[in-house]
Amino acid sequence: MFRSVRPYVEQVGLRDPVICYQGAVVADPVTGAFLRHVPIPLEVALEAIDVVVAAGYHLNCYLDDKLYVAEVTPEARRYADFQHLEIHAVGSLRDWLRTDPTKLVAVGDPDALDELEAELKPRFAGRLFISKSLPHFLEFAHPDVSKGAGLQFVADRLGFDSAHTVACGDGENDRELLDWAGFAVAVANAHPDILARADLVIPSVHEQGVAVLLEAFVDSLG
Repeated sequence: MFRSVRPYVEQVGLRDPVICYQGAVVADPVTGAFLRHVPIPLEVALEAIDVVVAAGYHLNCYLDDKLYVAEVTPEARRYADFQHLEIHAVGSLRDWLRTDPTKLVAVGDPDALDELEAELKPRFAGRLFISKSLPHFLEFAHPDVSKGAGLQFVADRLGFDSAHTVACGDGENDRELLDWAGFAVAVANAHPDILARADLVIPSVHEQGVAVLLEAFVDSLG
């Protein structure tokens, strides 16, 4: 979510576009305006809500950069606390939702979500982008959405290309990002599929691997 990213962007003083929501949103960090927004069509979102809820999973719905849930569950609280977010409980998401949401996220046991992902990808092929972010979050977005697509939008806007881009990743939803970039980097604790895509593996997140990479790059310029 942009509201989750914004405090860090402001702390660092970044003024370039920020990719959020798996690439569904590219935001101007200064004004907060969405430069790109590719939400899920309402009809498809409602179908996904029905399937996920019927399977017994907690579901997050994102609209207007806010987090909506049917009710405040331990799963909702865990996600909201992790992201420092306010929760908006609205009752039945199907009955409440009236416009295209930016994203949906099912929250649950990692192994069970793997099974749900395998079941739903064929059903929603060409209609939804479905991918894990963290092991206990299964995310749903417009089929044209990915971090790679978001980065392509930023590249076109700022005037650079994939050959001159370094991308760092760790989760399953970073596949398209690393595939787009000319040089792919994975942290040591990344998902095996991300490690297999990497041109370089750096120390883990817990060892500040991305900071090590950036510092090495800056040092090389001097």
